[in-house]
Amino acid sequence: MPDVDLTQPLWMLLAFVGLGWLCAQRLAVDPRPIATLLIYIIAPLTFFRGLTLGGPTLADLGLTAAMFVLASSLCLVVSRLARRFFAPQEAALLAFSSGTGNTGYFGLPIAMVLLPPEGVTQYLFCLLGITLFEFTLGFYISARGQFSVRESLQRIVRLPLIYAFAAALLVSAVDLPVPGAVMEGLEYFKYCYTVLGMMIIGMTLGRVGMSEVDGRFIAACIAARFVLWPLVSLVAVLALQASVGIDEQLALVLLLLGVVPMAANVVVVAMELNIRPEKGAIAVLLTTLAAPLLIPPYLHGLLALVGLA
Repeated sequence: MPDVDLTQPLWMLLAFVGLGWLCAQRLAVDPRPIATLLIYIIAPLTFFRGLTLGGPTLADLGLTAAMFVLASSLCLVVSRLARRFFAPQEAALLAFSSGTGNTGYFGLPIAMVLLPPEGVTQYLFCLLGITLFEFTLGFYISARGQFSVRESLQRIVRLPLIYAFAAALLVSAVDLPVPGAVMEGLEYFKYCYTVLGMMIIGMTLGRVGMSEVDGRFIAACIAARFVLWPLVSLVAVLALQASVGIDEQLALVLLLLGVVPMAANVVVVAMELNIRPEKGAIAVLLTTLAAPLLIPPYLHGLLALVGLA
């Protein structure tokens, strides 16, 4: 792993969580409108800009497709298992969380510290695959914890991130220039994306009571995030090294995706669908608090196992 001190960016991200908690406690800020803004405005515009600037190649889109398939597979497997042990809403939330991680609000700033520009581009296209999972199959699985199949599909169709992805691909395919003023304006949304995405965890925690603490659910979420994902990332890198071969940069991207904490979008989507967002927020907070302690040794150990330390 590059000799980089991750302490400052990791604790700064946690400071955003604390700021969100303070807003909920002292200012009585309601996080639900912010969740709606993230899903319907900020995330689509952020990813449209990133994709348009990146100029996706077939290799980049292959990374997106591979991460979408991986996230979807993990979600479906955990969904089948979780339904045996948890109520429908908790099972849906656990399945959704197992397919994703805080690769955007949390992981992207870390990737920008660890990786060169080309590696950040690879990370973005992997991140896009996970985000597409969140707002397609992941959103559907979450909605099925409370809604019918038809209602769940109707909610997916209304999600603008899908159309932002299609629009960005179209713009790149036909080489349509986007005015500089538009791209400059869209740049502001990427800062909102990280800050509000982390703050919403704290805002939700500001409304949580002790009755929402569910040790069994929290343990399952932590196992999915800090046991299952690192193992899957490690196996993926080893398999690629043994078959087609990958560079050190992409290996670090894949391993970083496996060690980020639980996704803040677990809270965002749960809040939008009203499926126990408080339970999700507790699990997200615990994995986020553990991240500054776990990410450096996790990455170092995994890189050693793949021969890149």
